[in-house]
Amino acid sequence: MREDSPLPGRVRPTTAGRRGAPGMPPEFDDADGEGPLRSRNDQLGPPKRPWWRPASTVGRVFLAIGALLVLGAFTTAGILLKNYLDRDARFRIAGSGNIQATGLLEVSRAEMLPVFGEDIGRNIFFVPLDERRKQLEQIPWIERATVMRLLPDQIRVAVVERQPVAFTRHGQQIGLVDAEGVLLDMPARTMAERHYSFPVVTGIDPGDSAPARKERMAVYLRMMQELDAGAKRNSEEISEIDLTDPEDARVIMPEQGGDVMAHFGDERFLERYERYQAHIAEWRQQYPHLKAVDLRYDNQVVLEMASGKETAQASPGGDADARQSGDATATDGQGDTETKPAAETPAASQTPAGASGAKKNGPAQDKKHAAAKHTAANQGMRNPASPSRAACAATQAPAVAQGG
Repeated sequence: MREDSPLPGRVRPTTAGRRGAPGMPPEFDDADGEGPLRSRNDQLGPPKRPWWRPASTVGRVFLAIGALLVLGAFTTAGILLKNYLDRDARFRIAGSGNIQATGLLEVSRAEMLPVFGEDIGRNIFFVPLDERRKQLEQIPWIERATVMRLLPDQIRVAVVERQPVAFTRHGQQIGLVDAEGVLLDMPARTMAERHYSFPVVTGIDPGDSAPARKERMAVYLRMMQELDAGAKRNSEEISEIDLTDPEDARVIMPEQGGDVMAHFGDERFLERYERYQAHIAEWRQQYPHLKAVDLRYDNQVVLEMASGKETAQASPGGDADARQSGDATATDGQGDTETKPAAETPAASQTPAGASGAKKNGPAQDKKHAAAKHTAANQGMRNPASPSRAACAATQAPAVAQGG
């Protein structure tokens, strides 16, 4: 067999078998002798256009008309359905009995129903549920609300009421406040029936903004949590807390012979409370007219006497008693007394004579100093962080402060 002879079934291109114009792909003879082979594109023909893109103008017109007819049919069906639902009495809220409510304790149905007043007689599908939910949450006692449709003609309301955490006093009015600083009204008889046992918080006023009230209540909650940590019940010893300045919680501590105001600042509440309890009996014995105790400083406390209760000048016996007690005291001559318990105060010689002030707890020292000064001015009290008084406490000889 000749090497150049074709094998059976193999197609060999020949010059005579080429057809077509130059540059076009060659055509090959079919091995079965049925003519030249064509490319796959020639066999399948031109690609078909999608039905939604007709090639002719007439087809596009018919397609547009069909789309309009379908759209019109859906619109008409929607209008008919709306009219049907609006007029069908089965879906109409007949009265207040069709409105169910759960979770109501302090809020009565009489307070809740006016929110749905304009929905009586309305089709249930046209009640704006989200708007009604927001209106319910405007009622002070309601913290969260959920509003749902129950076919064919019922509205169900589920509310979560606020929980009071303290009493508030505004003048002679006593109310309640929750953890968010929301003021809650309750009749005195009902409060007695609930057997609430909270401290009285002042400085939470209706005129304050919601964020300001929330900030003050955050200080109160943190104090209660620290004082009662480890199953302790120290908070029961507190009768009143003034949160006018959120950086200085001023606590009224009931003591025999008269209440004492203790400045706790805004941190380390348990530590300062324990320091107060450890020394208050000694302080009251030494200073019978003790009015306030400032616990915001690291190594000293500041004691304030009730005005008009002390003589203008300390007697020698008083000085001797003060020295024997082991406490270093200083005065500015106007009725205020600083005292450093000996167990907590370093020797005076260890403190530079030019010390500008006592070290205050917390990172925002300057800010707290300004706030304390502002608060003291408002209350008619002298600023305990006065540099002159701090230096006096470190350098002067011990003496009991007496002033008119």
